Amino acid sequence: MKIAVTVKETREQVDEWRRQGLSVGLVPTMGYLHEGHKSLITRAVSENDRVVVSVFVNPMQFGPSEDLESYPRDMDRDAALCEEAGAALIFHPEPSEMYHNGFSSYVDMDTLTGGLCGKSRPVHFRGVCTVVAKLFNIVVPDRAYFGQKDAQQLAVIRHMADDLSYGIEIKGCPIVREADGLARSSRNTYLGKEERQAALVLNKALSEGKKLIESGERDAVKIKDTVTGIINSEPMARIDYVEAVNWDSLEPVTDINGPVLVAVAVFIGKTRLIDNFIALED
Repeated sequence: MKIAVTVKETREQVDEWRRQGLSVGLVPTMGYLHEGHKSLITRAVSENDRVVVSVFVNPMQFGPSEDLESYPRDMDRDAALCEEAGAALIFHPEPSEMYHNGFSSYVDMDTLTGGLCGKSRPVHFRGVCTVVAKLFNIVVPDRAYFGQKDAQQLAVIRHMADDLSYGIEIKGCPIVREADGLARSSRNTYLGKEERQAALVLNKALSEGKKLIESGERDAVKIKDTVTGIINSEPMARIDYVEAVNWDSLEPVTDINGPVLVAVAVFIGKTRLIDNFIALED
């Protein structure tokens, strides 16, 4: 496995693979990789001849008061996980490599980004779309892999790839959870012992909402009220949002006539966690 730190190195390696007639998968990450990321890499390896993993903490998708400086980083650990999972190349650029002095071009979106996480993080998806567009242009993969835990991001990237005619197959992959149900996230490392226990309320609440739908409930307000009530029963939890939205448009729904995304963002102490499930998906 190689580690490239420049666009030039990465393109040269991918070009060599292309000359050999090999297919290429891309797994974009911000590093501090865990089993959720590993599941993306493993799937990419199973579906492509070569896999590139980008490890880049993208400053453009962090707001002024967010955790850019404290976001966890451990490149040695990340490299070991990538190699174990079968990746062929890590692209690990510095911010100056991705955003040169005077950088002023962005990829933005008029739909899908105003609600859910976009409501409280207004600059986030412009940063996500811009960096992923750059990664697509650098690697030009056949397929790119994103986790469902960041469901809005997955929907946004699918829409962007279609709008801009990338011709890249966007693969959504299931949420990977800890044994106790907490969705895997690099930000879980911020949680203290009591906060870690309190964080289980997210999956507990969503599981109850899912059970209601599976039992035949179709009133989105009742589903949201149930999820909200369970989260509010945890004193350490502070809700950012609880929403039920159409999985294609991300517009709020009143009836659960799938596919519908039921998603939450909750602060446990100072740590913002997200989780979700998709109801009635084919």
